Amino acid sequence: MIFSSFLANFPYFRKATGKLMTYFDVFNGDADGICALHQLRLAQPRLSTLITGVKRDVSLLQQAAAQAGDTVTVLDISLDKNRNALMNILEQGAQVHYVDHHFSGDIPTSPNLNAHINTDANTCTSLLVNHELKGAYLPWAVTAAFGDNLFDAAEAAAKPLKLNPTQIEALQQLGTLINYNGYGTSLNDLYFPPAQLYQAITPYENPFDFIAQSSAYPILAQGYADDIKQAENLHIHIETSSSAVFMLPDEPWTRRVSGVYGNLLARQHPNRAHALLTTLADNTYRISVRAPLSHKTGADKLCMQFPTGGGRKAAAGINALPSHQLHRFIQAFQQQYPS
Repeated sequence: MIFSSFLANFPYFRKATGKLMTYFDVFNGDADGICALHQLRLAQPRLSTLITGVKRDVSLLQQAAAQAGDTVTVLDISLDKNRNALMNILEQGAQVHYVDHHFSGDIPTSPNLNAHINTDANTCTSLLVNHELKGAYLPWAVTAAFGDNLFDAAEAAAKPLKLNPTQIEALQQLGTLINYNGYGTSLNDLYFPPAQLYQAITPYENPFDFIAQSSAYPILAQGYADDIKQAENLHIHIETSSSAVFMLPDEPWTRRVSGVYGNLLARQHPNRAHALLTTLADNTYRISVRAPLSHKTGADKLCMQFPTGGGRKAAAGINALPSHQLHRFIQAFQQQYPS
């Protein structure tokens, strides 16, 4: 969805052409997308049109009506899923800065495109932005890496900060909560629209200040605690020595918690792959897949076999699996992660 903050659509005058120019920030509504944009705008403050949505709403770039002279920043959404929109924007003559860690396919060659894409399973968009900014806002990159369940990468990145265990745990919790807020089939499932949560974060250069001072933080913390408590009562639907499938009812709390609970299960059982299937009202399944932390690969390959599937090597999903393909998916999941 497009979210315009106060003065977000305020046009910039193009001296060269006499026309008006616009900045667009297009970003995933999860911890990685939000923290990546926050780092960039701390370094490069800019009034912009914000385009984001629930975490699974990744075909966002088509909403950016960019023209020649405009600038589009794209963060943490698959280039492959947005290829047509990207090509159209480039052909219009807009400048695009694209940073991501999801499957991209072939990256277009264009003088208008500055792409920084790395699909390594141990990185995320915020860590890539952190590299671009030479560590200027590292605590936010660490927060995002924790949110993306990259605990080893987050702790490694945090070493220069010399944080104590309590501070590390606080960033871990913050990343988890921002990520948790992004899950749902619609904005109605979320505690905060992602653009609103991003704007709540923007005043804080230091994530510890956000934790201590923001009114949003305790709301997310309580919501997460309540949802996880319910999730812990779920039973495994199908289990092998190397994989587990969970079936979740169609409830707002299950739609919110599926991704972060999958991350938690992955940490608790690092040698096991997990698939969480939420039944939806239209007789489809929304699926979150987590590869084993001991072998973070294959989740994107698995999910891209099915319509509306995508993601990255360690974590991927399917937005709407038709019910008649359920058996095929479970077979493919168990073949991808054999005993």
